[in-house]
Amino acid sequence: MDAYERITRNAAEVVTEEEVETLADDPDGKRAYVGYEPSGVLHIGHLLTANKLIDLQQCGFEVVVLLADVHASLNDKGTFEEIRDTAEQMKEQFLAYGLEEANTEFVLGSSYQLDEDYELDLHSLQVGTTLKRAQRAMAELQGDDTAKVSHVVYPLMQALDIEYLDVDLAVGGMDQRKVHMLAREELPELGYDAPTCLHTPIVGDLETGEGKMSSSTGTTISMEDSTAELEEKVNAAFCPPTADPEGDLVNPVLEIFRYHVFPRFDEVVVERPDEYGGDLVYGSYDALEADLESGELHPADAKSALAASLDELIAPGRERLRELRG
Repeated sequence: MDAYERITRNAAEVVTEEEVETLADDPDGKRAYVGYEPSGVLHIGHLLTANKLIDLQQCGFEVVVLLADVHASLNDKGTFEEIRDTAEQMKEQFLAYGLEEANTEFVLGSSYQLDEDYELDLHSLQVGTTLKRAQRAMAELQGDDTAKVSHVVYPLMQALDIEYLDVDLAVGGMDQRKVHMLAREELPELGYDAPTCLHTPIVGDLETGEGKMSSSTGTTISMEDSTAELEEKVNAAFCPPTADPEGDLVNPVLEIFRYHVFPRFDEVVVERPDEYGGDLVYGSYDALEADLESGELHPADAKSALAASLDELIAPGRERLRELRG
C-alpha cells in the first residue's frame, strides 16, 4: 500500500484529490490535525478519526490533536478547570489507543485562541461571513438544538484553527464537511491558503442501521465499556447477512469491521466449533463481507469476532481510564 492509498483508505471524501496526491508524494514532516471538544470518554466516533491519524503517522505525518477547551466553553460544557481535566483524560486515552506520543502534539485551544492576532482574525471572519453561511456550517454540529450566538462563532473558530495550528491536512468526520468548506472559502479572504481536507465516514446506528451512531442517543461503543458490555452491545446490533440492506439502512457490524478492525489487525479470526466448520481466518475486509453475503459466515459468528476485536482495541484505554480514576 503506497502513501496515497494509506492516506485515503476508508476516507469518505478528500478535498481535493490533487492536493492529497501532492501531500502523498512527500508526506514526511507534513502535519495533519483533528479537533475534539473535550467530552470525557472516547467513543467510536473519536476512534474512527484516530484510526486515520494512525494511518497518517505510518505515512510520516506529524499529528496535531486539538483539545478544544474554548469550544467546549462556548458549548457550556463546564468550567475551564473541569474541561481541561477532561482534556487530559482524552489525551491519555488517545495515546493508549495507539497514537505515537513522539509524533503527536496535543494542543489546548486556549493556548492560542485568546491571543490578539487570533481574535482579530476571528473578528475579520465575523465581518466577512454572513449569518446564513455560518449557520449552514454549524447545522451539522448542533442538530435540533436552539442556536446561540456562541454556536455561530464556533465554526468560524474551527476554520481559523486550521491556519493557526500550521497544518497541511484537516481531518474530520463527514459532519465536519461544512466547516471545512467554510474554511476553504473564507481563509483565502484573510490571505491564508485554502486547507486540504479529509473526511471519514459516519457509522450507522448500532441497533437499527439507520442514521448515525450517537453517544447522546441510542447505543454507542466507548472506551470504558467492559468486555461483557461490548459483547452485549454487539450481540444486539443490526446485522443482516448483506452489506447493502434495503432502503437507507446500513450494516453497522460490517462498517465497524471495515473502518475500525481491519485497519488495525493483519487478520481476523472467527472462532467456530469444528461441527460448524471450524475457525475462519480473514486477511481482508472484502473476504469477510463476501462470506457474510454467501452465508459461509453467520451474523452471530461475525458479531462474536467483532466484540473480541473491539475489546482488544479498547482494552489499553479502558485500563488507563481506571488508573486515572483511581
